[in-house]
Amino acid sequence: MFPFHFEWIWDAGHLLFMGGLWFALSVMGMGLTYCIIKAVYDTMKGHGADHH
Repeated sequence: MFPFHFEWIWDAGHLLFMGGLWFALSVMGMGLTYCIIKAVYDTMKGHGADHH
């Protein structure tokens, strides 16, 4: 069932589940974005795997 479906009822269970879902997706998205930006930055600055 989707929020735009006419039988959707915003009760406490739906609010908690959807809030947790969007919180988890936001945290994962921000982490992935940080990693991608850091990888691009390190690549541009020449910080490769040659420092072992």
